[in-house]
Amino acid sequence: MIRFLTAGESHGPMLTAILEGMPAGLPLSADDINEQLARRQVGYGSGGRMHIEKDGVRIVGGVMNGMTTGGPIALIVENRDFKNWQERDITPMTTPRPGHADLTGAVKYGYRELRLGLERSSARETTMRVAVGAICRRFLAEFGVRVGGYVVQIGAVETRINDGDDFEALYTAAESNDVRCPHPAIADQMHQAIRQAKIDKDTLGGVFEIFALGVPPGLGSHVHWDRRLDARIVGALVSIQAMKGAEIGRAFENAGLPGSQVHDMIDKGANGDLTRRTNRAGGLEGGITTGDPIITRVAMKPISTMLRGADSVNLATGEPESTTYERSDFCAVPRAVPVGEAMLSIVLADELMSKLGGDSIDEMRPRFEALRGNRLSDLPMDNSEWRFGYV
Repeated sequence: MIRFLTAGESHGPMLTAILEGMPAGLPLSADDINEQLARRQVGYGSGGRMHIEKDGVRIVGGVMNGMTTGGPIALIVENRDFKNWQERDITPMTTPRPGHADLTGAVKYGYRELRLGLERSSARETTMRVAVGAICRRFLAEFGVRVGGYVVQIGAVETRINDGDDFEALYTAAESNDVRCPHPAIADQMHQAIRQAKIDKDTLGGVFEIFALGVPPGLGSHVHWDRRLDARIVGALVSIQAMKGAEIGRAFENAGLPGSQVHDMIDKGANGDLTRRTNRAGGLEGGITTGDPIITRVAMKPISTMLRGADSVNLATGEPESTTYERSDFCAVPRAVPVGEAMLSIVLADELMSKLGGDSIDEMRPRFEALRGNRLSDLPMDNSEWRFGYV
């Protein structure tokens, strides 16, 4: 149902995106998008580029008089830094940075100048993912779905989120500081770690969590590999630049425990509602939402552009050479949180639209209210013997 494309280069004149599949009748303004774009630009450890850009979107198609039309939505964000590059003679870039797409891009596309790969593989592209995600976030809000995130680890500094913690309170607390950690004492330690990385001319990665609340049960499917929602979510999150892993809930921790300590036991409530005692599955079973909060964790590697340089080979001379510093972040984990939120919002919006059908918000609302839930009354069982009956 949802498709989107982004285009543009890191230092080109603008970034663009086209979002297709959004239903008609969704209230939408540039402010809805700009709020999320501004969040993407805030984070301790960011480089000089964030002092140049002040991202603001122009909606140039698919929205009229503040409402989506059902047609493709076209978005533009101008790069202020373009004027600093427009008339500049570009120094050849021939020494690939380990960890970036410099060498792999040249092998893939036959580039004779490494900057061609850098310009498109840059995380500047996530500007448009956040813009598209903001629209999907606005759609999800119509049905009571909320998406948020926070940082749980930077370098070796880590905090713990406990079962039963209030996710919205964690989100609010995280947004109060520029490392986006919900625990102030740990946030101070993260600050210190990033400051030390700057002194060492090095970079730091980390881990962040993205959650979704109010997601109805029954989204996704177990019948095909590419329709399993956990697979779609993990794929979307790892598609973000510099992300090297993702899990649903605490998947890797659970792998070391016996089943009795992992699986979420089912109870019957007073009104016939079916509830879970825990949510160790992270809101998904068999590739389908359970109705509990969706919880994801994403691992981000340290940024590959280091002020100290890295050992490499100059492809033009064939000689060993240290990489040249390209303006970048020392730690981008706090700024990655809104990008992760955007990608989760895009996947969930697509799944919810597929479940509901319809071409307008007004068509979707009664279908949403009629969705089957975790209630005994919604799950009548025949409770009689039967046969497979294959011919």
